[in-house]
Amino acid sequence: METRKNRQFVYIALFILIFLVYTLRIAHIQLGPVPYKKMAIHNALNKITLYPSRSNIFDRKGKLMVYSTQMYDLSIFPHQITSLDTGLLCSILEINFQQVRFLLDDATIRSNKRQKNNSYNKSAIFYSNLSNGQFALLRENIYRLKGFFIESRTDRQFSTISASHALGYLGETKEPNAEIDNYYQAGDLLGITGIERFYEKQIRGIKGVKTVWQDRTYAERGAVHDTQFNYPSVAGPDVTTSLDIDLQEYGRLLLNGKRGSIVAIEPKTGEVLVFINNPDYDQNTMIGKERSTTFKALLLDPQKPLYNRAVKGTYPPGSTFKTVMALIGIQEGVLNATTTHGCGGGYRLGSITVGCHAHGGPLDLRGSIRISCNSYYCQVFRDIVDNPKYGDIKLGYAALEKHLRSFGLGRQLGIDLLGESKGNIPSVGQLNRRHGERWKSSTIISLSIGQGEILLTPLQICNVAAILANRGWYYSPHLVKKIEGYSDTGWDRKYKIKQFTTINPLHFVTVIDGMSDVTKPGGTANGTGIADIEICAKTGTAQNPHGRDHSIFLAFAPKDNPKIAIAVVVENGGFGATWAAPIANLMIEKYIRPSLITSKPDMEERIKTSVIK
Repeated sequence: METRKNRQFVYIALFILIFLVYTLRIAHIQLGPVPYKKMAIHNALNKITLYPSRSNIFDRKGKLMVYSTQMYDLSIFPHQITSLDTGLLCSILEINFQQVRFLLDDATIRSNKRQKNNSYNKSAIFYSNLSNGQFALLRENIYRLKGFFIESRTDRQFSTISASHALGYLGETKEPNAEIDNYYQAGDLLGITGIERFYEKQIRGIKGVKTVWQDRTYAERGAVHDTQFNYPSVAGPDVTTSLDIDLQEYGRLLLNGKRGSIVAIEPKTGEVLVFINNPDYDQNTMIGKERSTTFKALLLDPQKPLYNRAVKGTYPPGSTFKTVMALIGIQEGVLNATTTHGCGGGYRLGSITVGCHAHGGPLDLRGSIRISCNSYYCQVFRDIVDNPKYGDIKLGYAALEKHLRSFGLGRQLGIDLLGESKGNIPSVGQLNRRHGERWKSSTIISLSIGQGEILLTPLQICNVAAILANRGWYYSPHLVKKIEGYSDTGWDRKYKIKQFTTINPLHFVTVIDGMSDVTKPGGTANGTGIADIEICAKTGTAQNPHGRDHSIFLAFAPKDNPKIAIAVVVENGGFGATWAAPIANLMIEKYIRPSLITSKPDMEERIKTSVIK
């Protein structure tokens, strides 16, 4: 009996407590601060997005390359518009009646989608990126345009136009963008390419909210001053890239009038110093109202200025590939520093002939790199894949392929950009499909000199130069050094993992000695070297079935304690020594001696003023 009375007492006490809570809540709304009473009476809260500034982006020396600028949009709450002064809008925005109706209908559709998606913000942009004159007139007359308000956002400004493919550009989302996350609404800006896209989540900042209350006629009656309903936007953190913008702009001058790419890497870190494509584009024409028109023009340009050749363009590496073949030959035990092979003007194998330029012989390993003898590497290739220890050419080739892939070839290197190509190192399966099951070393002999099915990106060629500089290892190339406030998040973990090739570091000595001879008398790039800087290099002339051959060059310097690795590809430029070599060596000089005038003014002038069609 006593237990039953206790239970009844608990129920009654609980009921009284719940009643008191609801009573106090109602009293708070009715008797509390004026804004909340009015909100409760009229039940009209509207939330306006406060857009953050995106990150400032700097080069490795602290020079500002990208920053945010303020822009203004005319936005609307469509359901508030009961009448519209169309003539006033047409006059201020310099548009006609039909355009007003189209913009209003479009904004209404986007607003309805937001309501359907339960978005807190039911507004939509009516007219974006107001001019200064439009902004001034609207601010004076906004009270006459019920349901309209001026909204502030940020756009981008670029202080350099030499790094468009590395930095990227912005675009507007047409629909709520769930590809990245639910942060975006139609009309919001987001990174489309480059660093702006890859690091979008860090760069974009955090949106804020301003809440206003309205009466039954939807007229705004003031802001809600409560942190429960309002919070400020937070700007994106400062981003420091690995780019040297002075070197970048110098490289752009050298590549002017030519199609191609220049990539340079700091070997000991994997940081990308230079990332140049030509033709490129001015990102400042890809902002505001010019964005759509400019993009269409660039997309239709036959020179393909939007194409990121450095990571998407694939080329036969030509004779630059001989450095890798030499290392694999040593590792496989079919080659050493004193191994000699004759030439005779070419390599003949039955009906197959691989031509070579006239030179004395026979050559040892060092001389084969200095002279770039095709015959030498045809024999090295055959010795590797036909090695009796494998008993089958396909097993021999598979061993070769494994070595090649350890150099980061035939796969993405993992640079912090989207759309990187793998290039191509043909597998046994691919060779079977192309040549049938009974192919021989003679069938694929062109692979020995970087032709045939082998394709590399300029980034991969540069990374080979970095591996040579490091004597067998590399870090994944990357464009961003630091994101302020993100040091403990592990965002850069993969760029701190040292990756090793299958080659013993001791095997690099003779190959590098041969590379150090390339720009000296008797070398294939004789006359392009820089006094007092020991440059280790390899020229390449990549056969092009669609036109003139491509000029290719890889190098690093100095020989001891290298500071820079570089690759240059000049499309349709012919011999590697003609265009790619002088460009690379001038870049090396500029990086190692930034305050000095070039020691090769005539070579620099020839490169700067020459045009290759």
